[in-house]
Amino acid sequence: MTNHISTIEEISKELKLIQSTIETEMSEDVQEAVDRGNYCAAQMARTGKLLADAKIHRDRKLNSQIIAQMKKLSALPATTANKFADALCEDENYIVNWCERINRACTHQLDWCRTLISKAKAEMSQMNG
Repeated sequence: MTNHISTIEEISKELKLIQSTIETEMSEDVQEAVDRGNYCAAQMARTGKLLADAKIHRDRKLNSQIIAQMKKLSALPATTANKFADALCEDENYIVNWCERINRACTHQLDWCRTLISKAKAEMSQMNG
């Protein structure tokens, strides 16, 4: 199975698009909730893939930086060495964190959409019954 790993630039570009959509305030219109829910469900899957890609980039950078900085890292206490290693991958860590946060935001928005749809169903039942 060949799996295309998105570049950091591609990941960042997609995250910007998703971010701008999920930052858009939503009304309580049921159709809008359904549409947003469908969008969020799809983006949860997509951001999961982007997150995996971002972690590959971070791991690759970390591995190359650890080799390059082995002498410095070996002289540091373990916790300090870990923080130093994380600092070497600052951009990659940023993208990983951004993917995780957008994925989580989509999850919360999807929950909100379900709530609005349930509310609308309950109101329709009360009106018809």
